[in-house]
Amino acid sequence: MALEIKILDYGDIELETSFLVLGHECGRVRRVPVYGFLILGGQYPIVVDTGYRDNAIMESLGMRGLQFHENMIENQLAKHGVKMGDVRYVVHTHLHIDHAGKDDLFPMNTTVVLNRKELECSVSGLMHPQYPQPDIKHLIDRLHTQDALRFMDLEITGHEELMPGVWCEPANAHTEGSANVIVETAEGRACICGDVIYNFNDQIVNQVRQTQYMEPQVTGNHAGSKRSEKGAIKKLLNEFDFLLPVHDKPAKIEHGRITARLEQQVPGPIVESLPRRDWFPV
Repeated sequence: MALEIKILDYGDIELETSFLVLGHECGRVRRVPVYGFLILGGQYPIVVDTGYRDNAIMESLGMRGLQFHENMIENQLAKHGVKMGDVRYVVHTHLHIDHAGKDDLFPMNTTVVLNRKELECSVSGLMHPQYPQPDIKHLIDRLHTQDALRFMDLEITGHEELMPGVWCEPANAHTEGSANVIVETAEGRACICGDVIYNFNDQIVNQVRQTQYMEPQVTGNHAGSKRSEKGAIKKLLNEFDFLLPVHDKPAKIEHGRITARLEQQVPGPIVESLPRRDWFPV
Protein backbone atom coordinates (compact mmCIF):
# COMPACT_ATOMS: atom_id res chain seq x y z
CA MET A 1 0.00 0.00 0.00
CA ALA A 2 1.41 3.39 -1.01
CA LEU A 3 1.91 6.10 1.57
CA GLU A 4 -0.58 8.94 1.59
CA ILE A 5 -1.15 12.00 3.75
CA LYS A 6 -4.56 12.96 5.15
CA ILE A 7 -5.22 16.50 6.34
CA LEU A 8 -6.45 16.91 9.93
CA ASP A 9 -8.50 20.10 10.37
CA TYR A 10 -7.83 21.47 13.87
CA GLY A 11 -9.88 24.64 13.40
CA ASP A 12 -8.92 28.21 12.48
CA ILE A 13 -7.20 31.19 14.04
CA GLU A 14 -7.63 34.90 13.40
CA LEU A 15 -4.47 36.99 13.32
CA GLU A 16 -3.03 40.09 11.71
CA THR A 17 -2.10 39.61 8.05
CA SER A 18 1.37 41.12 8.53
CA PHE A 19 2.21 38.17 10.79
CA LEU A 20 1.80 35.92 7.75
CA VAL A 21 3.54 38.08 5.14
CA LEU A 22 6.06 40.71 6.20
CA GLY A 23 4.49 44.18 6.33
CA HIS A 24 1.41 43.11 4.35
CA GLU A 25 -1.94 44.74 5.20
CA CYS A 26 -0.93 45.81 8.70
CA GLY A 27 -3.92 45.97 11.00
CA ARG A 28 -6.10 43.69 8.87
CA VAL A 29 -7.27 40.47 10.51
CA ARG A 30 -7.25 37.29 8.47
CA ARG A 31 -8.70 33.88 9.30
CA VAL A 32 -6.43 30.94 8.49
CA PRO A 33 -6.70 27.18 9.01
CA VAL A 34 -4.57 25.14 11.39
CA TYR A 35 -3.79 21.73 9.93
CA GLY A 36 -2.18 18.57 11.16
CA PHE A 37 -1.38 15.55 9.04
CA LEU A 38 -1.94 11.81 9.23
CA ILE A 39 0.44 9.54 7.32
CA LEU A 40 -1.16 6.22 6.39
CA GLY A 41 -0.11 3.19 4.38
CA GLY A 42 3.07 2.30 6.26
CA GLN A 43 3.88 0.11 9.23
CA TYR A 44 1.78 2.31 11.53
CA PRO A 45 -0.04 5.66 11.54
CA ILE A 46 2.02 8.79 12.10
CA VAL A 47 0.58 12.17 13.13
CA VAL A 48 2.44 15.37 12.28
CA ASP A 49 1.62 18.30 14.63
CA THR A 50 -1.34 18.35 17.02
CA GLY A 51 -2.74 21.90 16.79
CA TYR A 52 -3.45 24.31 19.63
CA ARG A 53 -4.67 23.36 23.10
CA ASP A 54 -7.89 25.41 23.21
CA ASN A 55 -9.39 28.67 22.02
CA ALA A 56 -8.45 30.58 25.19
CA ILE A 57 -4.72 29.89 24.92
CA MET A 58 -4.50 31.71 21.58
CA GLU A 59 -5.40 34.95 23.36
CA SER A 60 -1.92 34.98 24.93
CA LEU A 61 -0.62 35.92 21.47
CA GLY A 62 -3.44 38.36 20.72
CA MET A 63 -5.07 35.85 18.36
CA ARG A 64 -8.52 34.32 18.32
CA GLY A 65 -8.95 30.56 18.30
CA LEU A 66 -11.87 29.03 16.41
CA GLN A 67 -11.81 25.38 17.39
CA PHE A 68 -15.02 23.35 17.62
CA HIS A 69 -16.06 19.80 18.52
CA GLU A 70 -15.43 18.43 15.04
CA ASN A 71 -11.88 19.84 15.16
CA MET A 72 -10.87 17.80 18.21
CA ILE A 73 -7.96 15.59 17.26
CA GLU A 74 -9.69 12.34 18.24
CA ASN A 75 -12.63 13.23 15.95
CA GLN A 76 -10.32 14.13 13.07
CA LEU A 77 -8.47 10.81 13.40
CA ALA A 78 -11.75 8.88 13.64
CA LYS A 79 -12.70 10.12 10.16
CA HIS A 80 -9.88 7.92 8.88
CA GLY A 81 -10.56 4.95 11.16
CA VAL A 82 -7.66 5.74 13.50
CA LYS A 83 -7.77 5.88 17.31
CA MET A 84 -5.38 7.86 19.48
CA GLY A 85 -3.75 4.66 20.73
CA ASP A 86 -3.11 3.44 17.18
CA VAL A 87 -0.62 6.24 16.49
CA ARG A 88 3.02 5.14 16.82
CA TYR A 89 4.68 8.53 16.40
CA VAL A 90 3.58 12.12 16.89
CA VAL A 91 6.12 14.17 14.94
CA HIS A 92 6.55 17.92 15.25
CA THR A 93 7.68 20.40 12.64
CA HIS A 94 8.22 22.68 15.65
CA LEU A 95 6.68 23.39 19.06
CA HIS A 96 4.93 26.75 18.69
CA ILE A 97 1.59 27.29 20.40
CA ASP A 98 -0.49 26.12 17.42
CA HIS A 99 1.51 22.94 16.73
CA ALA A 100 1.98 20.99 19.99
CA GLY A 101 -1.14 21.60 22.07
CA LYS A 102 -2.65 18.11 22.13
CA ASP A 103 0.34 15.88 22.81
CA ASP A 104 -0.88 15.12 26.31
CA LEU A 105 -3.98 13.38 24.88
CA PHE A 106 -1.78 10.63 23.45
CA PRO A 107 -0.68 7.75 25.70
CA MET A 108 2.90 7.68 26.85
CA ASN A 109 3.62 4.67 24.65
CA THR A 110 3.03 6.90 21.64
CA THR A 111 6.46 8.40 21.03
CA VAL A 112 6.67 12.15 20.40
CA VAL A 113 9.45 12.94 17.91
CA LEU A 114 11.12 16.34 17.67
CA ASN A 115 14.40 17.98 16.86
CA ARG A 116 16.46 18.34 20.04
CA LYS A 117 17.32 21.96 19.20
CA GLU A 118 13.61 22.83 19.10
CA LEU A 119 13.01 21.67 22.66
CA GLU A 120 16.12 23.59 23.74
CA CYS A 121 14.68 26.70 22.10
CA SER A 122 11.29 26.17 23.72
CA VAL A 123 12.75 26.31 27.24
CA SER A 124 15.24 29.10 26.57
CA GLY A 125 12.79 31.93 27.25
CA LEU A 126 13.73 33.64 23.98
CA MET A 127 10.23 33.32 22.53
CA HIS A 128 8.26 32.53 25.68
CA PRO A 129 4.67 33.31 24.58
CA GLN A 130 5.06 31.11 21.51
CA TYR A 131 5.86 28.09 23.72
CA PRO A 132 3.06 27.91 26.33
CA GLN A 133 3.73 26.37 29.72
CA PRO A 134 1.32 23.39 29.65
CA ASP A 135 2.57 22.16 26.27
CA ILE A 136 6.25 22.30 27.20
CA LYS A 137 5.76 20.92 30.71
CA HIS A 138 4.11 17.87 29.20
CA LEU A 139 7.13 17.31 26.96
CA ILE A 140 9.41 17.48 30.00
CA ASP A 141 7.26 14.72 31.56
CA ARG A 142 7.83 12.69 28.42
CA LEU A 143 11.55 13.40 28.66
CA HIS A 144 11.61 11.44 31.92
CA THR A 145 9.32 8.61 30.76
CA GLN A 146 10.70 5.52 29.03
CA ASP A 147 10.34 5.72 25.23
CA ALA A 148 7.83 8.59 25.38
CA LEU A 149 10.14 11.03 23.58
CA ARG A 150 12.53 10.64 20.67
CA PHE A 151 15.08 13.31 19.81
CA MET A 152 16.51 13.99 16.38
CA ASP A 153 19.76 15.90 15.88
CA LEU A 154 19.10 17.05 12.35
CA GLU A 155 21.78 19.77 12.28
CA ILE A 156 24.33 16.96 12.65
CA THR A 157 22.69 13.97 10.95
CA GLY A 158 21.11 15.81 8.02
CA HIS A 159 18.09 13.51 8.04
CA GLU A 160 16.60 10.75 10.17
CA GLU A 161 14.18 8.02 9.13
CA LEU A 162 10.93 7.38 11.00
CA MET A 163 9.88 4.41 8.89
CA PRO A 164 10.50 3.38 5.27
CA GLY A 165 9.38 6.25 3.05
CA VAL A 166 9.14 8.82 5.87
CA TRP A 167 11.99 10.91 7.24
CA CYS A 168 12.81 14.33 8.68
CA GLU A 169 15.23 17.01 7.54
CA PRO A 170 16.20 20.37 9.07
CA ALA A 171 13.96 23.18 7.80
CA ASN A 172 16.58 25.91 8.39
CA ALA A 173 13.82 28.49 8.82
CA HIS A 174 11.04 29.73 11.11
CA THR A 175 12.51 28.45 14.41
CA GLU A 176 15.98 27.30 15.38
CA GLY A 177 14.91 23.67 15.47
CA SER A 178 12.16 23.45 12.84
CA ALA A 179 12.00 20.21 10.84
CA ASN A 180 10.44 19.20 7.55
CA VAL A 181 8.73 15.81 7.31
CA ILE A 182 9.24 14.07 3.96
CA VAL A 183 6.90 11.37 2.62
CA GLU A 184 7.40 9.26 -0.50
CA THR A 185 3.92 8.95 -2.06
CA ALA A 186 2.82 7.12 -5.20
CA GLU A 187 2.75 10.40 -7.13
CA GLY A 188 5.95 11.95 -5.84
CA ARG A 189 7.80 13.30 -2.86
CA ALA A 190 5.74 15.37 -0.43
CA CYS A 191 7.11 17.74 2.22
CA ILE A 192 5.18 18.77 5.31
CA CYS A 193 6.93 22.10 5.82
CA GLY A 194 5.30 23.55 8.95
CA ASP A 195 5.50 27.35 8.93
CA VAL A 196 8.41 27.80 6.52
CA ILE A 197 5.63 28.96 4.16
CA TYR A 198 2.46 30.60 5.47
CA ASN A 199 0.63 31.66 2.30
CA PHE A 200 1.37 30.38 -1.21
CA ASN A 201 -0.41 33.15 -3.10
CA ASP A 202 1.02 36.17 -1.29
CA GLN A 203 4.52 34.74 -0.92
CA ILE A 204 5.10 32.86 -4.17
CA VAL A 205 2.35 32.94 -6.82
CA ASN A 206 1.53 36.67 -6.68
CA GLN A 207 4.21 37.63 -4.18
CA VAL A 208 3.41 41.04 -2.67
CA ARG A 209 5.81 43.99 -3.01
CA GLN A 210 8.52 41.85 -4.55
CA THR A 211 10.46 43.28 -7.49
CA GLN A 212 13.34 40.82 -7.88
CA TYR A 213 13.00 38.04 -10.43
CA MET A 214 12.00 34.61 -9.02
CA GLU A 215 12.15 35.87 -5.42
CA PRO A 216 9.69 34.64 -2.76
CA GLN A 217 8.30 37.03 -0.16
CA VAL A 218 9.10 36.27 3.47
CA THR A 219 6.82 35.91 6.49
CA GLY A 220 6.42 38.21 9.46
CA ASN A 221 8.33 35.74 11.61
CA HIS A 222 11.57 37.08 13.12
CA ALA A 223 13.23 34.02 14.66
CA GLY A 224 15.94 33.79 12.00
CA SER A 225 17.49 35.65 9.11
CA LYS A 226 15.41 36.59 6.09
CA ARG A 227 18.17 35.28 3.82
CA SER A 228 17.86 31.86 5.42
CA GLU A 229 14.08 32.01 5.11
CA LYS A 230 14.21 32.84 1.39
CA GLY A 231 16.71 30.06 0.80
CA ALA A 232 14.58 27.56 2.68
CA ILE A 233 11.53 28.43 0.56
CA LYS A 234 13.52 28.12 -2.68
CA LYS A 235 14.84 24.74 -1.55
CA LEU A 236 11.29 23.48 -0.99
CA LEU A 237 10.24 24.59 -4.46
CA ASN A 238 13.29 22.95 -6.04
CA GLU A 239 13.14 19.57 -4.33
CA PHE A 240 9.54 18.42 -3.84
CA ASP A 241 6.42 17.48 -5.82
CA PHE A 242 3.97 18.50 -3.08
CA LEU A 243 4.25 21.07 -0.28
CA LEU A 244 2.01 20.97 2.79
CA PRO A 245 2.20 23.97 5.15
CA VAL A 246 0.12 24.18 8.31
CA HIS A 247 -1.85 27.33 7.46
CA ASP A 248 -2.65 26.92 3.75
CA LYS A 249 -3.92 24.21 1.39
CA PRO A 250 -1.31 21.88 -0.10
CA ALA A 251 0.29 22.80 -3.41
CA LYS A 252 1.45 20.69 -6.32
CA ILE A 253 4.89 21.66 -7.59
CA GLU A 254 6.18 21.07 -11.12
CA HIS A 255 9.70 22.16 -12.10
CA GLY A 256 9.80 24.64 -9.23
CA ARG A 257 6.40 26.15 -10.00
CA ILE A 258 3.15 25.96 -8.06
CA THR A 259 0.70 24.57 -10.62
CA ALA A 260 -2.29 23.43 -8.54
CA ARG A 261 -3.85 23.34 -5.08
CA LEU A 262 -5.23 20.25 -3.33
CA GLU A 263 -7.84 19.65 -0.65
CA GLN A 264 -7.94 16.78 1.84
CA GLN A 265 -5.07 14.42 0.99
CA VAL A 266 -1.79 13.98 -0.87
CA PRO A 267 -1.86 12.43 -3.38
CA GLY A 268 -5.33 13.74 -4.04
CA PRO A 269 -7.64 15.46 -6.51
CA ILE A 270 -6.76 18.93 -7.70
CA VAL A 271 -9.31 21.48 -6.50
CA GLU A 272 -7.79 24.59 -8.03
CA SER A 273 -5.47 24.80 -11.01
CA LEU A 274 -3.23 27.81 -11.26
CA PRO A 275 -2.18 29.55 -14.47
CA ARG A 276 1.32 28.77 -15.67
CA ARG A 277 3.69 31.40 -14.32
CA ASP A 278 7.30 32.12 -15.06
CA TRP A 279 8.55 30.65 -11.78
CA PHE A 280 11.40 28.21 -12.19
CA PRO A 281 13.98 26.82 -9.77
CA VAL A 282 17.13 28.86 -9.38
